Amino acid sequence: MSAIRVQTADFDPGEEIAKLGGAEGTTGAIATFTGLVRGDGGLIAMTLDHYPGMCESEISAHVAAAYTRWPLLAVRIVHRVGRLTPGERIVFVGVASAHRQAAFAACEFLMDYLKTSAPFWKLEEREAGSNWVEARAEDDASVKRWQSP
Repeated sequence: MSAIRVQTADFDPGEEIAKLGGAEGTTGAIATFTGLVRGDGGLIAMTLDHYPGMCESEISAHVAAAYTRWPLLAVRIVHRVGRLTPGERIVFVGVASAHRQAAFAACEFLMDYLKTSAPFWKLEEREAGSNWVEARAEDDASVKRWQSP
């Protein structure tokens, strides 16, 4: 079971976690990541944009890849778009599995993908002006560990 949402509205991580735990008693681990807007460097706001439909489809493809790599029971991804200010939640990735190793690895795999390849565009606002965020080499290096040799 997976749920992927791209939305402007805030989300409640506790509600998302509650929806990951299966009533059938097979869930042994839930790993989550919640990303927040940082206000460092004088950031006033960040505006996230996406291509509706294509974005969800691309994320779904990586969720499907995670299901083939690890024995997962459920995945939930919520990614916000629109103008966000420091301290606001941006993203939630939650993964349920029978075992913690699979939950941790899949959560990290999905977050690395969202950070580097998901079709989102980020515009940062500072007092000096606005600029589009470029890809970072350290994020690209993180995602390479998931590629097959």
